[in-house]
Amino acid sequence: MGTNEGNFINEFFQKEKMDKLKRYRHLNRYVKKGQILFTGSSLMEQFPIGEILLNHDMHVTIYNRGIGGYTIPEMLNSMNEQILDLEPSKIFINIGTNDISNPEETTEKLISDYRQVLLQIKEKLPETKVYMMAYYPVNVSVAAKQPWPHAKEAAQLRLERLAGCNEAVERLAKEFNYDYIDVNEGLTASDGQTKEEFSIDGIHMWSDAYEIVFENMKKYLI
Repeated sequence: MGTNEGNFINEFFQKEKMDKLKRYRHLNRYVKKGQILFTGSSLMEQFPIGEILLNHDMHVTIYNRGIGGYTIPEMLNSMNEQILDLEPSKIFINIGTNDISNPEETTEKLISDYRQVLLQIKEKLPETKVYMMAYYPVNVSVAAKQPWPHAKEAAQLRLERLAGCNEAVERLAKEFNYDYIDVNEGLTASDGQTKEEFSIDGIHMWSDAYEIVFENMKKYLI
């Protein structure tokens, strides 16, 4: 991939993020306060929660404010649109997988940034119940088959960092008296990676994987 092509792709994704943020800003004018919020990056944005709720005949309102490609610093710049404007009763947050994929990112930086998100929630939404979700597993073999550069390396890096980062996030949850939840049971093969049939590209997951996640987290929604 040439430099110009790479710059074009980066500009395209940045514009896409800004467009989603603008749409959320408009949508938030019409939300019903005090409902449930899913927020984070693409792994949350792609959670088909509306369809799953219908299939389970569950009559709860869940707003999804995930933005694909987002890092924790980007969320910090979008707290109103992704969290605060909705004034939710419960927040399910999954943010940081893109940070983990950055070779220059450290666990200390990840947690420092995440702490800033939680400080704002604690200050501005003190009555809100917060569930900090464990990071999902990955599949390096599926990632290796993808056409874009460094897909395998990114998945491998996430795999190596997942356990340590999940432990750090769990400690952070305890620091704030929030709930850390691991809803990944049933997603992984014997090697600890996402089962191949659940993995789209080594990182993202098909809808049947989210059905398993939902079954694991359903008790927290009601």
